[in-house]
Amino acid sequence: MSATLSIARRDFQAYFNSPVAYVVLGVFLLVLGYLFFSTLFLGGYASMRTFFSVTPVLFVVFGPAITMRLISEERKTGTIEQLLTLPINNCQVVMGKFLAALGIISVGLLFTLPYVFSVSLLIPPDARFDYGPVIGGYIGLLLLASVFLSLGLFASSLSKNQIVAFIIGLALCFFFYFVDKFAVLMPAQLAGILEYISVDYHFNNIARGVIDTRALVFYLSLVTLFLVLTERSLRRDKR
Repeated sequence: MSATLSIARRDFQAYFNSPVAYVVLGVFLLVLGYLFFSTLFLGGYASMRTFFSVTPVLFVVFGPAITMRLISEERKTGTIEQLLTLPINNCQVVMGKFLAALGIISVGLLFTLPYVFSVSLLIPPDARFDYGPVIGGYIGLLLLASVFLSLGLFASSLSKNQIVAFIIGLALCFFFYFVDKFAVLMPAQLAGILEYISVDYHFNNIARGVIDTRALVFYLSLVTLFLVLTERSLRRDKR
């Protein structure tokens, strides 16, 4: 466990030792803030609905952007071979890098908490702000981000080129997010399958404040699957 946390700390600090974290978080918060507050003030109603509908779409892009360098850059520079020769296993390496990326996403979401307080202050005095869906929405966003980061990490393990890793990760995230949108074109049985494998379909339930165990199992299973695939991909570096 200590080795995993050491790798996570090293990669998390590496983000802020370069412009990567500042650029990614800056663009993420700028785009999200513009879309949120433009709806909040121009739309004339106080709601977090826009926030929870836009953020998952942004994660489709920012997830691969955060993870694209984690393994591909180390493969390109050769440092991955040095890392794997240490007395640690592949699972610790993968989990450490995954936690570092999840830490960056968590920092980004932490900076969005003022949005919640802004909306709560705009609620009429005779109304009560319901924090249940908001808490559920943030839990859902962390689960959703975990899936996209595991997809991006797997893509980063497939190539030494960061751009190629980003494109592969983007394609995977796009598929798992938008796949249910094509369900209306399919037969009923196939449509049900497409809906089930869509991360957005499960997120919509959690964002309403309903923590469904089936959604939790789905997200955790998908994250575990792609982290295992990433670990398998790293095995070739030990050969």
